[in-house]
Formats: sequence, C-alpha cells, structure tokens
Amino acid sequence: MRHFAYLAVLAGCLGCALWLEPTLRVNVLRRWRRLLLTLLPVLAVFVLWDLAAIAAGHWTFDPAQITGVLLPGGLPLEELLFFVVVPICAILGFEAVRAVRRWPAGDEE
Repeated sequence: MRHFAYLAVLAGCLGCALWLEPTLRVNVLRRWRRLLLTLLPVLAVFVLWDLAAIAAGHWTFDPAQITGVLLPGGLPLEELLFFVVVPICAILGFEAVRAVRRWPAGDEE
C-alpha cells in the first residue's frame, strides 16, 4: 500500500481544491484552453528539468512510495501528475480568493 503514497498525496491535494470549482464558481476547469496554456509551459520546463536531474543522478524517487510506472527517461508517472495537479490546485486557490475578494482578472467583457 505504501507504493501509492505519492498518488495519495496528489489525490488529497486535488480533493482539497476541487470543491472550489462548483462552490465558488471559479470556472477554472470550464476554461480548459486557458488552463492548458498555463500548464504546458510548466510541464515542459519541469519535466525537462527532472529528466536532466535524473540522468545526472542528482534526483531520485523512493521506489517504495511510487507505483513503479516509469515514463521515458525514468520519470515516475506520479512526478508528471505532480506537475499537473499542483498548478491546478494553485490556480483554483488563486481564483477562489479572487472570486471572494471580487478582484477583476482583467479579461472581463
């Protein structure tokens, strides 16, 4: 069961943030193009960074805490999911604060 630890943490983070979407109507997931344009640069930079660190031997993952599903370059699936889940949680949090405070985003019609 310990090999699901990383996934469990990611699921917990997502679970703690996803309720903001329907409750505060932040519409982060409904604006999927904007979300995708935000995630792609993050994924590109940090996946490349991780791959370089793994190849150089500077970065490793505890095999007891990951599922063992490795992507090319030895990148665990959970690490890729980390680069998706954490930015989504941050954006949901930011948009929730913006919605509650009624701060404009700058793209209102």
